Amino acid sequence: MKRIVYREWLIEPERYWGLLAILGGVIAIGGLAALYMEHHGHWVTGMSNSVVWGTPHIFAVFLIIAASGALNVASIGTVFNRTVYKPLGRLSGLLAAALLVGGLLVLVLDLGRPERLIVALTTYNFSSIFSWNIFLYTGFLALVIGYLWTMADRKGQPFNRPIGMFAFLWRLALTTGTGSIFGFLVGRQAYDTAILAPMFVVMSFAYGLAVYMLVLIYSCTADGRPIGPLILRRLKNLLALFIAGILYFTLVYHLTKLYGAKYDAFEHFLLLGGGTYTLVFWLGWIVLGSLAPLGILYHPELSKDRDWVSAACGLIIFGGLAAMYVIIIGSQAYPLEMFPGHRVLEFGAAGDVGGRVASYAPSIPELLLGLGGTAVALFITAVGIRVLQFLPESLADRDVDPHIAAKSA
Repeated sequence: MKRIVYREWLIEPERYWGLLAILGGVIAIGGLAALYMEHHGHWVTGMSNSVVWGTPHIFAVFLIIAASGALNVASIGTVFNRTVYKPLGRLSGLLAAALLVGGLLVLVLDLGRPERLIVALTTYNFSSIFSWNIFLYTGFLALVIGYLWTMADRKGQPFNRPIGMFAFLWRLALTTGTGSIFGFLVGRQAYDTAILAPMFVVMSFAYGLAVYMLVLIYSCTADGRPIGPLILRRLKNLLALFIAGILYFTLVYHLTKLYGAKYDAFEHFLLLGGGTYTLVFWLGWIVLGSLAPLGILYHPELSKDRDWVSAACGLIIFGGLAAMYVIIIGSQAYPLEMFPGHRVLEFGAAGDVGGRVASYAPSIPELLLGLGGTAVALFITAVGIRVLQFLPESLADRDVDPHIAAKSA
């Protein structure tokens, strides 16, 4: 294998500063939206006593699990010793750290009292999965920084594989912990199942890889750096496999729920009679977010076109946000069964305590906050590849595959 040479992102200054200006503007608007909600209170959002996790949580959870999945590319090269993936490792680590920072920023600003974060960092209830996640998130960020050091510095190369293996196991624990937040909630009929933990792991692989591929394709195209058919084929086949895995776990999840008679009403609500949630599930998550990308990625001609592969990645990201909407919002909106076998009379405002589906409509400040966190992740990535050597000069087949290089010689 030829020696991989890394260079800073050499995009034209006008385009680069224009990109940073756009991302900075989105970040500023997101910050103003957070201040607006902080000043007036969460009553200005679409959230209520029934739906306490709103649109910002959709973005936050998506970014956090995508961060874990983005590191998968580096893990394949290090842990599984796949030579072709090793030149992609540095960008993988940078993007993983950036996505995690963006997701956690949204999460903190959506708490309602972000200044009380110090309480969460100093007071722990180890019977709660939320306390464990604080260690998982901060530990993941520290591991990724150390992992990047082993890839960039010759002194760190002897530690590359051990740290890479530890980071691989840690990110599996991180995504399992994120999925367990929902799986351990026995009070909600939509949750209360252990399969959500491995399902979130597979989701992280797919959504993180989709984000990674979009960033890689855009960065190399804007800079005129070649991406060979080998790299594109490997990544798109891996992405298609992960999407098929999500469909499998989704099927098992709903078959498990349908098997138990006590979940019949919820399954009917989500799959047939849930209005917006049913539409988002079938059209957003299944059709546009899973089946359509699979059709593109397995098509004999479209899968070879970089633009079509990018479109498939975009659809997968859209499907991921739709999946988070159904899992997080739809499951909260479904009415709680407070006293099985009894009807609860409703007093005051309509809500799920009275046996009715709770209403929720995303507000503009919530959406802007989520977009602001996404822009933070992209801003960190853009600055990182511009000032440091994260991108290889070439990803052409002869430069990344030793067998092709040998034949060319």
